[in-house]
Amino acid sequence: MNKLRQLLINLRSSFWFLPSLMVLGSVVLATTLIEADSAGIDRWLAQWPRLFGAGSEGARQMLSMLAGSMMSVMGVTFSVILVALSLASSQYTSRILRNFMRSRVTQVTLGIFAGIFAYCLIVLRTIRGGDAEFVPSLAVSFAFFLALGGVGALIFFIHHIASSIQASSIIASIADETITAIDRIFPEKKGHGPDEDEDEVQDQALQSLDERTWYTVPAEGSGYIQIVGNDALISLARDWKTIVRMERGVGAFVVQNTALASLALTYPPDREMIAALNKAYSINCHRTVEQDPAFGIRQIVDIALKALSPGVNDTSTAVICIDYLTVILARLVSRQFPLSHCYDDGALRVINHVPTFEDLLDEAFDQIRRSAEGNVSIMARMLGAIDTLASLTNSPSHRRALKAQLQLIAELADRSIPSKHDLALIKRRMIHVRQAFEAEPASCAREEKGMVL
Repeated sequence: MNKLRQLLINLRSSFWFLPSLMVLGSVVLATTLIEADSAGIDRWLAQWPRLFGAGSEGARQMLSMLAGSMMSVMGVTFSVILVALSLASSQYTSRILRNFMRSRVTQVTLGIFAGIFAYCLIVLRTIRGGDAEFVPSLAVSFAFFLALGGVGALIFFIHHIASSIQASSIIASIADETITAIDRIFPEKKGHGPDEDEDEVQDQALQSLDERTWYTVPAEGSGYIQIVGNDALISLARDWKTIVRMERGVGAFVVQNTALASLALTYPPDREMIAALNKAYSINCHRTVEQDPAFGIRQIVDIALKALSPGVNDTSTAVICIDYLTVILARLVSRQFPLSHCYDDGALRVINHVPTFEDLLDEAFDQIRRSAEGNVSIMARMLGAIDTLASLTNSPSHRRALKAQLQLIAELADRSIPSKHDLALIKRRMIHVRQAFEAEPASCAREEKGMVL
């Protein structure tokens, strides 16, 4: 199952899969229309000679011109795509290239041009002149409308490229993909009270694991962990009557023959067990967002770091990054994070390597803060983000993490802002944010209001 999901991910981000399907569809369409002409529909089409009355020579010339034009336009399209990829990679970060490759607009546009070219070739080879003249009038006329559609696709594609290379569009696209992954992985919280630390609750009933003998399972390949089949791990642990402890989580890089997981056994695992456990993991040369929202955060942080670098010095782009990181973190505070201990029929089966809100908060803000020395705009925006997040959560652990970030920003401001006026501005903003921690979160206020009503 993991291999299939990895294949689907790779196909979705390829330039050849969807265009190949569209080319195949155009071949089927051309064959169908030619067969319709062969079945005698041409006598009915003869009633409109100005629309369907092209001769064999005229049909050949038109189809040859359309086929050649589509190949030229497709070459121009590839050139535009390569320029956009090069520009995005150098100005933002190379990690966003897969986002461009996943663009349905780009893939469909390439498929349209390649499909029209294949359609024209199929129809062209069936045209015969002389005494046994055969011109598939319906197919030839339809090629004309396909060419008009190709012109419209080219215009829309140029508009799409011009819009997609803008910083705000790139960052928003990454944020949307990350939020989609969050909604799929993390369920919504249940209940209205303060969050409990689920791991502490489980640890109270957790049997001692120190006395067990742990055998490591080596990874069969090197790369980033894209997908982990948690259900498969639970099933394997149940069948082997053991506990699986993940040594590497989703998004981590694993080296071949190093520890991928550990098994609590009384004997070393055999080759079949090692192979079965490796099948529960999907490892590849790059990270994906599907089970790894931290990678979406990482991409936006990389764009912000590039914007704050001395060679670029684009504070506005960094501010946009902080805004969308706030959107992602705001979605996370309302979600239930996966449990680190998974049980099956009351027995511990899997010890997960899972992220926490504190980990993702640090991933989002730590490096940006370190690169923002003396930048009042970035510090003020980060304070605004903390203020927003504090108003959305009543979790003690979440609020402790936000207060820790607030303290780090205060230390950075004292150390790096030389202007007394700017420093006073940041400190006034900090006082406002600290007051927000003392106020009741907006989520709780809405719940209580609903109960009163």
